[in-house]
Amino acid sequence: MTPSFKPVELTDETFDREVFQAGMPVLVDFWAPWCAPCRAVAPTIEELAAEFAGRAKVAKLDLDRFPQAAGEFHIQAIPTVMVFDGEKVVETRMGALAHGEYEAMLNKALAARAN
Repeated sequence: MTPSFKPVELTDETFDREVFQAGMPVLVDFWAPWCAPCRAVAPTIEELAAEFAGRAKVAKLDLDRFPQAAGEFHIQAIPTVMVFDGEKVVETRMGALAHGEYEAMLNKALAARAN
């Protein structure tokens, strides 16, 4: 199966399978369509999905459509990006960040797996 070069669109129902059972680090972008900073970072999130394909997964969760995660992960501002490894949150960052900052989050999670 060819890896996806687009972020995976998560739902409350697919979160566990796509994130917790991914077998690799997963960067999750918690966003909403009305959020201007969320829309601003969307192209970067898409670039990361292609850049890390096969090594890490990049996913998005629309909190307007699937609000359960906001409470579960204590999301207080968007965009919020979390990197998961299995069921563990290994890093959380809030606000719109530069490409390199998201890239560093994924590289750090990959390096931790290698050790």
